[in-house]
Amino acid sequence: MKLLNFTIIKLTLCFCVGIIIAFHLPISLYLSIISSLGLLFLLILSFTISKYQFNKNVWFGIIAFLTTINLGVLVFNFHQQTNFKNHYSHHITKYQDSKKLITFRIREQLKPSLFHDKYMVDILAMDKTSVVGKSLLNISKDSSSTKLNIDAVFITKSSFQDIAQPLNPNQFNYKSYLEKQYVYHQIFIENINLKPVASKPHTVFGYAHNLRRTINSKLKEHDFTSEELSVINALLLGQRKDISEELYNNYINAGAVHILAVSGLHIGIILLLLSWVLRPIEYFKHGKLIKVLLLLILLWSFAIIAGLSASVTRAVAMFSIVAIAMHWKRPTNIYNTLGISVLLILLFKPMFLFDVGFQLSYIAVLAIVSIQPFIYKLWKPKFKILDYFWQIFTVTIAAQIGVVPISLYYFHQFPSLFFISNLAIIPFLGLILGLGIIVIFLALFNCLPEFIAQLYGTMISSMNNLVDWVAKQEQFLFKDVSFSMLQMLTIYLFIILIVQFYKTKSYLYLRFSFMALLVIQSAFIFIKYESSKNEFIVFHKSRQTLIGEKTGNHLTLFTSNDSLTLDDIMIKNYSVGNSIKSSNKSRMKSVYTFKDKTFLIVDSMGIYNVKSFKPDIVILRNSPKINLERLIDSVQPQLIIADGSNYKSYAELWKATCYKLKHPFHQTSEKGAYILR
Repeated sequence: MKLLNFTIIKLTLCFCVGIIIAFHLPISLYLSIISSLGLLFLLILSFTISKYQFNKNVWFGIIAFLTTINLGVLVFNFHQQTNFKNHYSHHITKYQDSKKLITFRIREQLKPSLFHDKYMVDILAMDKTSVVGKSLLNISKDSSSTKLNIDAVFITKSSFQDIAQPLNPNQFNYKSYLEKQYVYHQIFIENINLKPVASKPHTVFGYAHNLRRTINSKLKEHDFTSEELSVINALLLGQRKDISEELYNNYINAGAVHILAVSGLHIGIILLLLSWVLRPIEYFKHGKLIKVLLLLILLWSFAIIAGLSASVTRAVAMFSIVAIAMHWKRPTNIYNTLGISVLLILLFKPMFLFDVGFQLSYIAVLAIVSIQPFIYKLWKPKFKILDYFWQIFTVTIAAQIGVVPISLYYFHQFPSLFFISNLAIIPFLGLILGLGIIVIFLALFNCLPEFIAQLYGTMISSMNNLVDWVAKQEQFLFKDVSFSMLQMLTIYLFIILIVQFYKTKSYLYLRFSFMALLVIQSAFIFIKYESSKNEFIVFHKSRQTLIGEKTGNHLTLFTSNDSLTLDDIMIKNYSVGNSIKSSNKSRMKSVYTFKDKTFLIVDSMGIYNVKSFKPDIVILRNSPKINLERLIDSVQPQLIIADGSNYKSYAELWKATCYKLKHPFHQTSEKGAYILR
């Protein structure tokens, strides 16, 4: 593959491998430092020796790759603050419910939940001991709640709590998501328990937040609706937390959610606009150098204002390299540009490698530059306007070919009408962004004419209405698609090989492509075989009992709650993750048999009669008032299960009894759903 002929790309891939190794294997910081020094010494020695050899030395290349892999491990460990003694987690006692005097700084405002306002905070001190680290802050909502400012410092007395693991299969792992942002604990407090220490901004994030707040206050003086304001914030300020769930889902279902995320498309348009505006500077002495410096400053200022998300950081890093190359008038290879931008970003933010947006944006760009030229050659329009829309259409198709496998894996849906929304919006996105910048600039100086504000509001509303119409064509939206990582990887293998075949016209790649098709079929057969296995599962559902019996691709749910529907998010997640084709509800039974195991249900009545059979597992539901020691002695089950329908105090008492008797006990509120295969 010619792509791997670029040294920077090979080194970037090795660096990514190092990050992945460090993420999955517990390699100490000390070991990674020692190994880096050793490999660096070998690299210098190998380079010195190869200088005096006529033939190329393969060992230099091998050591260079190993050094880069080790550098990925080292960078990962250096950014992992828990590797250092001053991280707050090392100062938490074994009993995490003990309250500490915590000093923290507001770092980022997150989307609120139903009962809490949420923030990302930097922990500054614990009981007057200086510490570092990030935590999730949850403040109970009440009528007196006010939004906290970025950079504001507070003191409170509270305890750190673990972030809950998912308790049911195929559930979103919020704990893992936060750990990838170096957040390992959370704090729950009331608003009245906050004591302010400092409120003025003193970091770029604080000043950026104040600027965004000022912009919003100025825009609110005009007749923009809440939906228009939320989209303006997403398009131009990189803030999506105020977008309503309905509107955001519309953009997802219409295949246009990338328009709301500041990414390469937006930054590329902004770079062209800024380059055009700053062109007169080129006529001055050193004007071109001044222009490129201004471009870099403006691009990174915009990135900071937009919150330095994975997508905007990636895009600004890539187009910064493009801007420098434009200044030096040197042709840039897009693959080298992507490789350099990935390497630079991961040096400072190694966890971005596991960010879904980061992965999607790079895969989309790779697909566009690799696949779009072949699609574009299929038709040569004679008219410029047709050619313009044909180019947009081919770019959209190429991007979708790239992102469909990973989108199906993460989101389990595919909007087949994506090209309609993209063809209708992308041609005018430059106008929307350009006019939006003008609107914000004029609003800041209190000179925004009302007719311009109304025009811009109408444009945003029209875009929202179009997206809403496309999203409502549900017959063209493929939802709840079961798709595994194995299937995703095999399809990407086929895409890569077929693209290489079209590029090289090599018979070898054609053979590899047919072999990849066989691999895809094998992957689908394997997944079908795995999903056809039977399961018995006791779900965790608060204040309810939910038992499932999976037979092949059919799921039977047993519940006493008639209001529970098959559209319940927990059931849908399980069904999608396990390729369930059909499901039905049934009334709760008192005895279940699965394979060679018999389950006995003991409900609130506390009655059990086991004279005619011997249960292997007892499930306690609806807080039965029983003597557990007597039940264990008379029934002698292999396991006791307490589901989510029981009072917490009852479950804790049963847990203590089983611990005393050294009897196996499974509490779904702690260990999650019980699954028997």
